[in-house]
Amino acid sequence: MLWSNQRSADVIGGDTIEIHGQRIRFSGIDAPEAAQRCDDAKGFRYQCGGKSAGALDAFLAASRPLRCTFVAWDRYGRFVADCSRADGRSVASWLVENGQALDWPSYSQGAYAPQQARAEAAKIGLWAGDFEAPWVWRVEHAEKAQPAISQPLGIVGGRQVAQSYSCQPRRTCSKISPCDEAQWYLGNCPWGGKLDRDCDGRACETLC
Repeated sequence: MLWSNQRSADVIGGDTIEIHGQRIRFSGIDAPEAAQRCDDAKGFRYQCGGKSAGALDAFLAASRPLRCTFVAWDRYGRFVADCSRADGRSVASWLVENGQALDWPSYSQGAYAPQQARAEAAKIGLWAGDFEAPWVWRVEHAEKAQPAISQPLGIVGGRQVAQSYSCQPRRTCSKISPCDEAQWYLGNCPWGGKLDRDCDGRACETLC
């Protein structure tokens, strides 16, 4: 179990936070990506990922500290957890019920389906306009954003790179030079997700 203090829970995205340097992904839900855009009720495009993250930040600030209970590790090395505020309110449940994230049936077994049905009926958050489910959006943008995990050493985006890379030792953006190298670590190493702080599929944005 992890507890945040009054100021230590940093919002990374609409479904991801960081406490004491540990990246935490909320279990069973999926929020829009940082680079994802949606249509509002009037058909205007907006940064729905940023809006979800902002809503999460305001929700967490209203009742600290935050308590997170471990569920599993994901393939990016993130701690997947069920989290609740000091007042006992479930973070994931609130995000879905307010239309800032979706129930993710592949991982939730429909745990948040009732909250999602209420948000959809009320046409709030994402449901006020049109949007793509985040997991669909990621698949459609994956080819441009990062190499496939199954690609062998030295191959990025279907072409041979100058160097063969290895997941050992672990690296940070300050120790990486070309963008190709950063993208290879993101797609192939269990710790690569830490190079993509805003979860938009691009590692080390200063390089890429």
